[in-house]
Amino acid sequence: MHVNEVFEEHRNLLFAVAYRMLGAVADAEDVVQDAWLKWSSADRSDVAAPKSYLVRIATNLALDRLRSARVQRESYVGPWLPEPLLTTPDVAEDVELAESVSMAMLIVLETLSPLERAVFVLREVFGFPHGEIAQALDRSESSVRQLGHRAREHVQARRPRFEAGRDERRQITERFFAAALGGDLNELMEVLAPDVTLWTDGGGKVRAALRTITGAEKVARWFVAVADGRPYAGVALIDIRFEPAEINGVPGIVIKGPDGPIGTLTVDVAADGRAQAIHLVANPDKLRPIAEGRELPL
Repeated sequence: MHVNEVFEEHRNLLFAVAYRMLGAVADAEDVVQDAWLKWSSADRSDVAAPKSYLVRIATNLALDRLRSARVQRESYVGPWLPEPLLTTPDVAEDVELAESVSMAMLIVLETLSPLERAVFVLREVFGFPHGEIAQALDRSESSVRQLGHRAREHVQARRPRFEAGRDERRQITERFFAAALGGDLNELMEVLAPDVTLWTDGGGKVRAALRTITGAEKVARWFVAVADGRPYAGVALIDIRFEPAEINGVPGIVIKGPDGPIGTLTVDVAADGRAQAIHLVANPDKLRPIAEGRELPL
């Protein structure tokens, strides 16, 4: 098989690994491009397993970017959320795969160390053996197992205990969004869990809360204030459209103005069927993949 064909066979996998590592589409694309440059210029005569070799390259490139990105994100204006991506039906129908790209999971992964995140992604999401991960990260297998154990415990302690079905997610998302759009405080209080958390990522460029907001009344009042008739992201409310879409593995809403997307919204659902966490991405720099219709294939 030609060198180009080998790389193309694994391109989607490399992007999928890098996106879960970085939570940023442009950075993941850069990792894939840099991996291609290394692959095309390398001596491949002794490469017996191209897939493992390419994943090793991409993982280490992503680690380098992740370490510098963590420093940059410390000065980010307001809460930082991953860049949203549309997801294919194949992803949405696979519960474990969908969870691995959900906003809630990617936020939790942000709290891991870079090495813990790499081990978790490679082992728990893609099922690579500990030995291959150890070779990729230039660590002993025992240290990789320890990293994986710590990462699993950390993630299990912080990710939602209840995983709602797609239909229930869609219903609660639509109900919440209708109440928010109408500025209906009473209906919002009904649909929000008492300890709901709102994440709004405007990146300092769009009206958004500068911190996460917790508690049903506070979250409800924030949405009522947004629905007060003033333009949002420079677009009059009368010119805004709302389209259902699969976003990061769950039913969500793409918010569109005349010139394209101005936001995405996804909702995590609690065991009692109410909204537990809300993720609103409105930073225009993060909406390019949505505008382009970019889908995460794996």
